[in-house]
Amino acid sequence: MIGIENRMIASGINFKGIRDSKFKTLRLSVHFMLPVQKDQVAANGLLAFLLTRASREYPDFTKLAQRLAELYGASLNADVSKLGDVQVLSISATGLSDRLTLNGEKISEALANLLCSVLFNPLLENGQFPRESFLQEQRQTLEMLDAEYNDKRIYAKQRCEELMCAEEPYGVGRCGTKEQIAALSREDLLPAWKRLVETARIEVMAMGDCNTTRIYELFCQAVAGLARGEVRHCTTENVAAARTVKNEVESMDVAQSKLVMGFRTGIAIPDSRLSAAKLMCTIFGGTPHSKLFLNVREKLSLCYYCSSQLNSMKGIMLVQSGVETKNIERAKEEILAQLQQMKDGDFSEDDIIAAKKSLCNSYKTLADSLGGLESWYLSQTFASTVRSPEESAAEINAVTKEEIVEAARLVSLDTVYSLIGKEGSAQ
Repeated sequence: MIGIENRMIASGINFKGIRDSKFKTLRLSVHFMLPVQKDQVAANGLLAFLLTRASREYPDFTKLAQRLAELYGASLNADVSKLGDVQVLSISATGLSDRLTLNGEKISEALANLLCSVLFNPLLENGQFPRESFLQEQRQTLEMLDAEYNDKRIYAKQRCEELMCAEEPYGVGRCGTKEQIAALSREDLLPAWKRLVETARIEVMAMGDCNTTRIYELFCQAVAGLARGEVRHCTTENVAAARTVKNEVESMDVAQSKLVMGFRTGIAIPDSRLSAAKLMCTIFGGTPHSKLFLNVREKLSLCYYCSSQLNSMKGIMLVQSGVETKNIERAKEEILAQLQQMKDGDFSEDDIIAAKKSLCNSYKTLADSLGGLESWYLSQTFASTVRSPEESAAEINAVTKEEIVEAARLVSLDTVYSLIGKEGSAQ
């Protein structure tokens, strides 16, 4: 049985409870949202990871780990992402459902208290975050950025987005640059924490088989003493169409070249045409039945992979492909040719049916995991109407071919990024 509730904890602090008795676990998450600002993203990003190391109640990593072990092996994790032009700092705790504990322990209440402890009562030494913890998280964050750089598929996608949105907040990396992270001092973190708890928009989510009412009450108590100020206004700039086409070629010693093409779609949350745009992107390059896969990859053998992905918050569609250097221009031409076919309505009813099934199946599988449900509802934070996966599937099924063609005709090429490497085996 599923129940969804929405409540307000305090000004700018919202609570969403999604109760589902089919799960044997529960997940509590707190998402801090702030506008992406180039001079603040690095400190904010590092802070998210630092907060999960200790608190005043659990003053070192070992004691915190011991407490999680006592709670039937519960886990505590942090993540940093972007939702359009908004930086999202997420701290989540996952644990066993209360009904499955051996002695009636209230895991949900314990995890709610633990989350509030690390977020709102952090461990400080002489008025600052502990130096050793800061240095460890700084090193690990730099290693994370190195790993993204070394994965050239991720790197090429990020470079295309940076170039495409160079004059928009979205063009700033979710954790900033390596140089910004390396330049941080631990004295930068306390002001960042105060900015977070005082001005961020906060979304609290409780999901799974848990007492959402009790969790709501505990968070109300925890934030009652916070010195909340004016909540920062979170908006996203959406560019309707490309003004000019930007081209950049970069050379590296890689075995497989990458081609990433960024398009403006003119459709983003909360536009009512978003379902049509999603179907357009799916038919174009979202599945193994798509035009890009069947033609650019299979029929013409111009690339190792070729797919499209829609960013619903920014109204951006990216086409990513791995190619041999000699085929980059031909692949680009064919990708644009397939897009023109979408604009001309050159796709069949079977293509539409397959795309609708693919999207609806993906919506159905969201309910199979708490992480999937969390991502779904978090992505709708700025939507005019929050819809369940089932409601969105019904909207997808109601889209007509004419609406898909209309969405395709709005698409314009903005940026072409090529990462040129030496010829060799596909990796």
